[in-house]
Amino acid sequence: MICIELSKRQKQIIEIVKENEPISSEKIAEKLGMIRATLRPDLSILTMSGILDARPKVGYFYSGKADMNIFQQEAEKYLVEDVMKMPVVVSEESSIYDAIVTLFLEDTGTIYVVSDHYLAGVVSRKDFLKSMMGGGDMNKMPIGMIMTRMPNIATATKGETIIDAANRIVTNEVDSLPVVEVEEIDGKEKLKIIGKVSKSTIAELFVNLCKQ
Repeated sequence: MICIELSKRQKQIIEIVKENEPISSEKIAEKLGMIRATLRPDLSILTMSGILDARPKVGYFYSGKADMNIFQQEAEKYLVEDVMKMPVVVSEESSIYDAIVTLFLEDTGTIYVVSDHYLAGVVSRKDFLKSMMGGGDMNKMPIGMIMTRMPNIATATKGETIIDAANRIVTNEVDSLPVVEVEEIDGKEKLKIIGKVSKSTIAELFVNLCKQ
């Protein structure tokens, strides 16, 4: 039987449900000090694996079933390239203000920053919030001042399984991963962004698999 190794947070969720069943996702998030949206991928994995049972308007129960064989075999048929979406990209010279406008116009949670068309950084809603609280003229401050830079960015490749990408999202506690291709320029490796895979993408796939 093929098994998925549960993350530390998923194990915490199981213990919380065991001790407090039935319990709502709001209460689980409250006990972990997180927002409910952050836990959705974890709860999806745990319910679809049969470890937890979700009942509408009641909450989550612990079922104890941990057979991931059939579900994982189906999920592992999907590669990142099968489900990846178009990324939202801005240049490193863009102002923070322009990037915020792009964030809302594109209705996304993460913006990828490029320099000479290659991945240079990533900025999340939380990063934008911190920059607003810090003051300064956002029209003059470049996005490069607040972004997380390479090599501190978790990425995915189009040929890996969606399960691997999902585990990386959970492990790194990020909302999405840029899907990249490696190119060698002047003897140095550069990452070209060709897509993105997010929590929403993975949740949508898992829901569709359950319907099947």
